[in-house]
Amino acid sequence: MTTGTGTTGAPAPGATVPGAGWAPPTETERLLHEAATAGDRGALPAALSRSRLFVRVARLHADTPGFTPPLPTQPDPSTQGRMCVAVLTSGMLPPWHPDWVFEATALDDLARRWPNGVKWLVVNPGTPCAVTLEAGPGRRRAWLKAHARSGGPQAGRLLTHRAGPLHGPVAHGLALGAHLAVHNGLVWNDLGAAYEGYGTDRARLRNPWRVLDRAGYHGTLDALLSTQLVGRTYESVLGIRRTLAGRLGRTPTAPEWSAALTDALARRRSGPSESAEAHEALRLAVTYEDRFRADGALGPGERVDTLAAFDYGRAVNVVRLALGARLCDPHEAEQAVLRIGALARQAYGSWAQFSLGYSLTRVMHFDEDDPSGVKYEQSLAQHRVLTQDPDSPYRNIAWS
Repeated sequence: MTTGTGTTGAPAPGATVPGAGWAPPTETERLLHEAATAGDRGALPAALSRSRLFVRVARLHADTPGFTPPLPTQPDPSTQGRMCVAVLTSGMLPPWHPDWVFEATALDDLARRWPNGVKWLVVNPGTPCAVTLEAGPGRRRAWLKAHARSGGPQAGRLLTHRAGPLHGPVAHGLALGAHLAVHNGLVWNDLGAAYEGYGTDRARLRNPWRVLDRAGYHGTLDALLSTQLVGRTYESVLGIRRTLAGRLGRTPTAPEWSAALTDALARRRSGPSESAEAHEALRLAVTYEDRFRADGALGPGERVDTLAAFDYGRAVNVVRLALGARLCDPHEAEQAVLRIGALARQAYGSWAQFSLGYSLTRVMHFDEDDPSGVKYEQSLAQHRVLTQDPDSPYRNIAWS
């Protein structure tokens, strides 16, 4: 294995030493650079095992049913005559191209699919953080062990692309999707060549969104932007409290809200099923708002007035998936993100309000599927990361 420096302090063969002004674009490249420059033989596989890796594939091949493209090989730019399997990390992907896509892989997958006759792996070839690793059978067994120890890329982390949008309207719009990015351990601020990987992006659009083509993508995006998917009953029940709060000049108590809901349902001549659903929505909102208050996320007398954040946050995710799946281009994706940002600013007055709206909706929707409380704990953790981490976009981008 070649790493950034050896014990003598000289660069190891096959390694690229970044210039003085170079900074790693993401946490992945930082970890790889540190492992390479440390000269630790075991550090690079450990770092790679926690990294999302990508291989370039012609879109024509990726779209062929049943075809699994071989791992790409190329000459090592640093050593003449040496062939390598080439992979990229997320921060070093080239610009979006309609005919070239990037499939996600992982260190254990590389070990299992390794082509005969190739003895080297090059990561990020031709870039400031290129590293080359020996890939003989013993090394590949070590990769499998490193992957088993690390468990692969970690979810629940805030990851930022330092070369991506960090301020301004595009960054603001992308930050609306940060809950899902943190949940999945993905960079929050990138509109580029891949989101999770071409095949995964297409699969996530199919299920649960049932998006198979551009028309389906536009239909789903329009439904999310008009908040049609958040739940009409849930939003209506919160709207009754919002109206009552306007009349009272304060947040209504739960009994006052329940009485107002009963009156509204009577005026509409709602049936038993609709009434039961509405009162259940009220119960869920009260239950989880109380939990957020007890955990310090929601202040006394504060409330969530709209659940639109859930659809807006998911809309950003759908845009990024569609870009990765080549159902839109970068300009279209950017315009959609700007549109989502404008709508969110109309609905909420701060990042904290938006984040609570997203979090409350998520736990209400998954209440029946979450008897253990895991999703509540996940949602609370994501809210805290995004509202408290000094590097969070919610701490560094003005809401309006």
